[in-house]
Amino acid sequence: MSKRNRHPRSISSVDGSDEFINRRPRWCLWLGDVNPVELLKLPECMKRVNAVCDFRLASKSAGTVKLAERPTHFHVENMPKGNYLLIPRVSSEKRAYIPIGFMTPDVLCSDSAHLIPDASLYHFGILTSSVHNAWTRAVCGRLKSDYRYSKDIVYNNFPWPSVEPKQREKIEQTAQTILDAREKYPDATLADLYGNMLLFPELLKAHRANDAAVMEAYGFDKNLDESQIVALLLQRYQKLTCKD
Repeated sequence: MSKRNRHPRSISSVDGSDEFINRRPRWCLWLGDVNPVELLKLPECMKRVNAVCDFRLASKSAGTVKLAERPTHFHVENMPKGNYLLIPRVSSEKRAYIPIGFMTPDVLCSDSAHLIPDASLYHFGILTSSVHNAWTRAVCGRLKSDYRYSKDIVYNNFPWPSVEPKQREKIEQTAQTILDAREKYPDATLADLYGNMLLFPELLKAHRANDAAVMEAYGFDKNLDESQIVALLLQRYQKLTCKD
């Protein structure tokens, strides 16, 4: 058992779609498998543990009542061990790019966002590209008019390119340029950055360079419009899933 799970500690934040995009951290207390003797010495922690137990026991759901036996644990525990890529489940349809980004393991991911453990700059570059965003717009569900990103329909069915080492390296470079451009505006939220990208020319330029690198990796003509890109992606999907 890791040392992290033996002792209570406060997590920097729990990020879902809204918290991540708008930089609104929610605080929590992660106790995990804390030593009961240590916990009994922490009255404020015990107040919260007892409140969780009472809340679960009052539920009409048998599964939730059963969880009252583990009041120091969350219902669902998706604990990243290292850095990960966060993709909001819901984001505005007004943005050209769904804001995604890397998070550190001290920030937990709530059920309103997806996480990709051990993601690289290459993965970030592909997923933040105009190609993947076109695919998302074509196949994702909607919450009112907002994009509803799903792992099963959007991510798992997305046809990734077959890249040469030089192409992968180029995408890694353009992906890092996007992150560097974001750092130029430390006071801006992702909602700010992607709400009107014309106000942030370095970021827009970085995304366009990344888009070009990803289009090249797919072998797509740079002049293709979004509907043509989606049509080619669907052709790739069909080839990958057809049975001989």
